[in-house]
Amino acid sequence: MLEELRITGLGVIEDTTLPLTGGMNVITGETGAGKTMVVTGLGLLFGGRADAGRVRAEPGRAVVEGRLRLSGRAAETVHARIIDAGGDPDEDGCVLLSRTVTVEGRSRAHVGGRAMPVSMLGEVGEQVVAVHGQSDQLRLLRPAEQRAALDRFAGPEHEKLLDASREAYAQWRRVVDDLADRRRNARERHQESDLLRLGLDEITRVDPQPGEDDELKIEAQRLEHAEGLRTAAQVAHQCVAGGLEATDDTPDASTLLGTARRTLEAQSGTDPVLGELAARLEEAATLVADVSVELSTYLAGLDADPARLQAVYERRAALRALTRKYADDVDGVIAWAERARTRLSDLDTSDELLDELDREASRLAGEVAELAGRLSASRQEAAVRFAEQVTVELAGLAMPHARVEVAVLPRPAGRAEPTLPVNGVEVGVGPDGGDEVELRLLAHPGAPSLPLQRGASGGELSRVMLAIEVVFAGSGGPPTLVFDEVDAGVGGQAAVEIGRRLARLARSHQVLVVTHLPQVAAFADRHLVVAKDTGGAVTTSGVRVVEDTERARELARMLAGLPDSDLGIAHAEELLAVAARERRS
Repeated sequence: MLEELRITGLGVIEDTTLPLTGGMNVITGETGAGKTMVVTGLGLLFGGRADAGRVRAEPGRAVVEGRLRLSGRAAETVHARIIDAGGDPDEDGCVLLSRTVTVEGRSRAHVGGRAMPVSMLGEVGEQVVAVHGQSDQLRLLRPAEQRAALDRFAGPEHEKLLDASREAYAQWRRVVDDLADRRRNARERHQESDLLRLGLDEITRVDPQPGEDDELKIEAQRLEHAEGLRTAAQVAHQCVAGGLEATDDTPDASTLLGTARRTLEAQSGTDPVLGELAARLEEAATLVADVSVELSTYLAGLDADPARLQAVYERRAALRALTRKYADDVDGVIAWAERARTRLSDLDTSDELLDELDREASRLAGEVAELAGRLSASRQEAAVRFAEQVTVELAGLAMPHARVEVAVLPRPAGRAEPTLPVNGVEVGVGPDGGDEVELRLLAHPGAPSLPLQRGASGGELSRVMLAIEVVFAGSGGPPTLVFDEVDAGVGGQAAVEIGRRLARLARSHQVLVVTHLPQVAAFADRHLVVAKDTGGAVTTSGVRVVEDTERARELARMLAGLPDSDLGIAHAEELLAVAARERRS
């Protein structure tokens, strides 16, 4: 759950902290006091879009900070993702989140003590919080959102089926698009293929080897300077080990080192230091002997061969011809050839390949259609359960005669989507199958079954939305639910029932409710009031927790606009007592 929320410099809120609790938290206050800024702050904290126009000019930036404590699967998922991104949850399991927005529109995010992309806050938010406001009600009126809602309700097995459908659809479209492109651009593909084959034939004739140009360069230099290299090697060999052409009795390096070693060894008994130096001279003599052998081998292999030098020149010329056309060096030429071979396979427009792709497209089309049929059957089964459960909740929300229906219909063919036969009917198919889902409301017996956008008033739509959320909560979902004035247009007994349902949700979730209804606020486990201060030059708002008498006064204000009315306070206390009994039952 979200244990604490601090907001600084956002709208009318200068600096305030909301201490939140598990269960049901309600936020109330006069119109314009800043309740909306609390929800806006929550949105920012969990990766929502930043509006620089809401940032206070002084201090020029808005900061929203939150302390999140999670448990169970949500904790494992979120903590693992944060640690993978370089963040660090606290030792007690809490995660600190922060979002900063400047008046210029720049935005920064911190998660677990580390700077992160704002998208990381969004990833955490998807696992932790679901925000529902009147805009969410409007979103639920869209067919795609209604289908997504039903898919979410249908359960994990349905989700696996949906994932398989999306993967099969993507494969099918890739093959179909590839086949169409090969047929549509056959001439251009032939022309490109001919050019690539000419290049590959030229490279194949030369047959360059990796690193060959550097090796030939070294060999050419050796052949060009063979006499100078031979003289240098012979002199060096004579100095270290004597040579066949020595003309004087000057001892070589090996002889001198041997004499020095033996002389020191003779005195090592008197002074151990000389013994250590003698051992080092022995090592030097061994190294000189190795160099002598290598010089001898070098001289034996050194040959001023004019024919070989000419062959090296010709080979280097052939390689330069390739590097002028295809790459900067021989390794680049070899890489070009590999890419050309791969590209040739992509450009293939042979009848054999086209027939193979045609068969693969047909196979995948059958798989997509089969999965679409299974998805449709799964949705129809889930639609019955979903409608029944939402209808039961509506009865408890003072809509006892209303009924919700969920229609799962074949998507009409002839739109921009491809069509396939699904269960014997040509339908438009997409990654999510071939269904359209429509939520319908029967407001009372005898009323026609109408789509939500036509059959529900504002108050009814609020209750339908809440009923859907109650049903969703029973099948999991984020641990924190935020409701932003979803009770608009509702009053009387319906308002009491909304409060009761939210309190029931709060048994398994943390619930944050922004409301104008005292009947809803009375069910809160913690009541926070946003109050506006107009005493200074600049209007500011703050949030405080109200309890006991203060809470009754706030409910009296909400009931009649008279926080000091004895009758209003008595009514508020009665409302609180009824809500307390309901919560205990």
